[in-house]
Amino acid sequence: MTEEVSRRLAITGLVQGVWYRESMRREAEKLGVTGWVRNRPDGSVEAVVQGSPQAVDAITRWARRGPDHARVERVEAFPADVERFPAFEKRPTG
Repeated sequence: MTEEVSRRLAITGLVQGVWYRESMRREAEKLGVTGWVRNRPDGSVEAVVQGSPQAVDAITRWARRGPDHARVERVEAFPADVERFPAFEKRPTG
């Protein structure tokens, strides 16, 4: 069985109202990454991503640029100790 890693991402900049969450969900699906993404009340986006080290690195790199209309200023990545996720989902603002 392949080692899985989990990472929590805090993404700031112009990342709400630009299709960021749906774009991240689609990219995660392509990469085989599970977890979730949601908007935060402060205008940022938060995500927990889980998968192979290579896939988690790839989605983290994607998060630094985001979809076309996003203007990502910063992505902070933290180790996450979480349960296993069956898929990748958009969650309500939290």
